[in-house]
Amino acid sequence: MVFIYSRTVKFSDTDAAGVVYFANTLSICHEAYEESLKQSGINIKAFFTHPTVAFPIVHANVDFLRPVYCGDDLVISLIPQKISVDKFNINYEITVNQVIVAKAMTRHVCIDLNSRNKQELPDHIIAWLEMNRRGAEGAERRKSREEIM
Repeated sequence: MVFIYSRTVKFSDTDAAGVVYFANTLSICHEAYEESLKQSGINIKAFFTHPTVAFPIVHANVDFLRPVYCGDDLVISLIPQKISVDKFNINYEITVNQVIVAKAMTRHVCIDLNSRNKQELPDHIIAWLEMNRRGAEGAERRKSREEIM
C-alpha cells in the first residue's frame, strides 16, 4: 500500500518568513521513510546503528507548490520504487487539507559499509519495496476507477 505519514509542522521547521525551510522538507520526508521501514517490520535501531550496508541518498529534489506554515497538518504519501539491483527511488507527495503542497524524490544506492562499493539490495529492502509497489499499483487502479465513474 502507499505509505501514509502524518505530521504537524513545528515552529522549528520554519524560516524567518514563517514557512517551512526548504531543507526541512527533505528532513520531514526522511521521517516518513524511517516510519515506513519501521512499520514494515525493519528494526530501525539496527538499520541505522550497526549496519553492514547503507543506503545513502545520491540525488534529491523537491518541487514546492504552495507555502507550508507552522501548525499545518501534513500528510506525506511515500512510494518507493526499485530502479536497479542496487538503487531505489522514493517519491513523496505532501498535502495539507487534501491540497498538494510539495512533491519530492530521493534516490538511494546500496553500499557495503566497509568497502564503500555498491552492492545488490538486501532481501529486507526488496520486500519493503515490493510491499509498497503492490500497494501503489492498487491505489492507482482505484484512483483510475474513481475518475471514470
